[in-house]
Amino acid sequence: MSDRTGVAVAPQTTTPPESSSGPDKPKSGLQRVLSGSVGRNLGLVVALLLIVVVGAITAPDTFLSVNNTLTILRQASIIGVISIGMTLVIIAGGIDLSVGSVLGLASVAATIAVVQNFSKETHWIVMVIVALAVGLAAGIINGVVIAYGKVVAFMATLAMLVAARGLAEILAERRTLQVGDRGFITFMNSDILGVDMLIWIFAIVALAGWVLLNRTTFGRRTIAIGGNREAARLAGIDVKRHLMWIYALSGLAAGIAAVMILGRTTAGTSTHGGLYELDAIAAVVVGGTLLAGGRGTMTGTVFGVLIFTTLNNVFVQNNLTSSVQAVAKGIIIVVAVLLQQRFAKPTGRSS
Repeated sequence: MSDRTGVAVAPQTTTPPESSSGPDKPKSGLQRVLSGSVGRNLGLVVALLLIVVVGAITAPDTFLSVNNTLTILRQASIIGVISIGMTLVIIAGGIDLSVGSVLGLASVAATIAVVQNFSKETHWIVMVIVALAVGLAAGIINGVVIAYGKVVAFMATLAMLVAARGLAEILAERRTLQVGDRGFITFMNSDILGVDMLIWIFAIVALAGWVLLNRTTFGRRTIAIGGNREAARLAGIDVKRHLMWIYALSGLAAGIAAVMILGRTTAGTSTHGGLYELDAIAAVVVGGTLLAGGRGTMTGTVFGVLIFTTLNNVFVQNNLTSSVQAVAKGIIIVVAVLLQQRFAKPTGRSS
């Protein structure tokens, strides 16, 4: 076939409509559920149950006991509280490497002589307030430097990691400061309905974090900033101020964890919180929060913490070394990141 100029022209064909099996086929209700946060959390539940089954098989006499279950939850509580704050930071597209050092600094600040003397004259709540205030202040400093100083979060929080640890050593004079208030120790080691106070604190913080992320404007803005910071700014969100408060909350979580570790160890020291930031990041990532930001769940973070803590407990029950635990933890982190890259949506946003 040719046109009037004699040039051959290919015959026009009609493109057949795409079949219903194409990529744009609507997902069923079950597929939508499984591809969302419910599906991701279901996978975490299955992983946790598999670890529990392994523990029950390899240590049948001790693993499933009530005491061991409470031990697992108690060990998960401190890292869990830090991980709640870390979840908000990572969802917003940031990172906080300073939480472990801030925990150590807050524990020392709460147990120096002047604070303990004042708490004896008034109430042990003074120690709690000092620890929370130190954590909050460190978080605000991080937030101001990152949001208004435009310093990369990795470098800003790394600087805080070093500075907070050094300041803690100066305040403590490289000594371990014992908690002298028996009322504080008694309260932090008490239980309610047979459940330790540390576990209750973790549960309350986790619930507060869930409500903040899923039921408030603050949470929606956090997800928006992590998904696309410039688009969030154009939508009218004060990105800088919001980022500052996110890092403030991360610091506050470190302060709460400092109070908890004081209750558990009855001592403040600059060595508290060593590498806790890495454990928290690992739990958050395994829990399904994208390192690139824009998606994550508090429920997933809680399961991530429980997975690592339960796995460590299984290793201890079977007399395996900490080196084996470290290797297993590294493998789990790599697998979690690979799964994120495989199944994450192109926009990085949660459904």
